[in-house]
Amino acid sequence: MKERIEKALEESVRVKQAFVRKHVEQLIQLAEQVTRAFTNDRKLLLCGNGGSAADAQHIAAEFVNRFMLERPPLPAVALTTDTSVLTSIGNDYSFDEVFSKQVKAIGMEGDVLLGISTSGNSRNIIEAVKAAREQGLYTAGLLGGDGGGLRAEVELSLIAESRVTARVQETHIFAGHLLCQMVDDMLFQPQ
Repeated sequence: MKERIEKALEESVRVKQAFVRKHVEQLIQLAEQVTRAFTNDRKLLLCGNGGSAADAQHIAAEFVNRFMLERPPLPAVALTTDTSVLTSIGNDYSFDEVFSKQVKAIGMEGDVLLGISTSGNSRNIIEAVKAAREQGLYTAGLLGGDGGGLRAEVELSLIAESRVTARVQETHIFAGHLLCQMVDDMLFQPQ
């Protein structure tokens, strides 16, 4: 059992290190985009399925409440939380449209949409990205594996290159925390 724990730890660290080394400039670029949105009275929209839905909610909460600094709330919305909206769209139309209809309803030019998908192939996130682009939102993806279909759809793709969902999710929440920290620094502790 100890060997399994050590192997999981080594794998998690390896995936995160490779992710940061490959995407450090893109992480900064995403933080700059989110900072620009907040500065211009725009918002961050987040979406994902399953564990990625939980990550979307987690990141939104860090912005709305606070991350590490005491600061004013920042406008971030997880599109995964309104069960009435999700179930009515899923029932009346299709699960593929649960996020895109919300983007069409509340997305504004200058907002940022961050789609989170461990496979990169979530149809409802692909549709949300398409809707966001049509409305002038900046689109980014926290993805896994090879990035899947979302890699070509988003303006900025950040890929945790692993086929193990747990390792991808661990990397995504680490990236989410980095994003929160960088945006806080850019807005409230400029150098």
